[in-house]
Amino acid sequence: MEKLVSSWYNNVQPLPETYIFPPDARPGKLSTLPSSDNIPVINLGGGGAEGHDRTRIVEQILGASQEFGFFQVINHGISENLLHDTMDVFREFFALPPEDKASFFSEDPNKLCRLITSTGNYDRENVHLWRDALRHPCHALEKFIPLWPQQPLKYREHVDKCSTQVRKVALNILDSISEGLGIGYGHFSDELSQETLLSVNHYPPCPDPSLTLGITKHCDPNLITILLQGDVHGLQVFKDGKWIGKVLNFGEVHRVWVWRILITGLDLLCFGSSLFLLIYTFPYLGFNFQDRFWILDPPLGVEPLPQGLVVNIGYQLQCAEHRAVTNSSNARTSAAFFIAPSQDCHIQPATALINASNPQIYKGFQYKEFLSNYLMKQGNTEVVLEPFKLQI
Repeated sequence: MEKLVSSWYNNVQPLPETYIFPPDARPGKLSTLPSSDNIPVINLGGGGAEGHDRTRIVEQILGASQEFGFFQVINHGISENLLHDTMDVFREFFALPPEDKASFFSEDPNKLCRLITSTGNYDRENVHLWRDALRHPCHALEKFIPLWPQQPLKYREHVDKCSTQVRKVALNILDSISEGLGIGYGHFSDELSQETLLSVNHYPPCPDPSLTLGITKHCDPNLITILLQGDVHGLQVFKDGKWIGKVLNFGEVHRVWVWRILITGLDLLCFGSSLFLLIYTFPYLGFNFQDRFWILDPPLGVEPLPQGLVVNIGYQLQCAEHRAVTNSSNARTSAAFFIAPSQDCHIQPATALINASNPQIYKGFQYKEFLSNYLMKQGNTEVVLEPFKLQI
């Protein structure tokens, strides 16, 4: 427990050396980062659109992804109260006394529900992340709920409801993508989207955000990720050779809910490698949900609509690497829901997308092979898929 950043950060000045990144990996001055606006807005129709409305949504998602790389989504079907309640219990968990969290702290990667610091490999790291995290599986709920925290009192109730709704939104987006690509509705059902893992990330105020990171530059190794962000925006996207997005600080009554959906390279292996050169890692759909949006400072990063979801895709549906930065004044708590295949799921190109003009580029493999290589290569997106390339 003493390793948790949240247990000792209060009176630390300056930043401990073990948290200082090499110069080429530091975020530097966050105030110099560019912003972006004027992106398309897509109405999901409450999550139940049919007929012409659904066709329009599918076309807009793919069109905006190719043309802009960013778009906003509104009318997603998840209640504002549920999002509030869920984020509240996440923050309340990290505010619990140490003795109420001690049973969850573990450095054993095989423990299904555990509280960690940095990457969870603290003793083997040269530099630590300025981050604590609570991780546990969410699907199937009846199997894993008994492992979840019982404090705060409403934790299980709210996370149960929220994870169910988040999974529904994620699968709806995946269905829209597969439908738009012509590989059939429901392509990502069953084994390809069998697991849901929750990581609740907590970033205490940092004495020098320019020297450290909450999460380093990476692409997620799963199928699709939905991230809920609370009061402080710290997620940044690497696009066109530069980082986009700055830290947003809001007062207690000025709350911003942020959703992000990340779709990584794995799903494109499922789509078919015929599309790899175009959309190799359907990079990321960032859903920023905001219930109340009063800006205390000039707008930073992509300026979302009130109660809208901001979707970030990246140029030509290319993979967008991302990271989390810290700030010196406010703690930040976010929650990432990772939708992933089963460990034994066989990943291969969709046959409908393979032909003489679009030959297969990557061989099929089990998801656990890909995940093992990803971890061994420490998420290096330039080399993680090399072992799976076919010799053409």
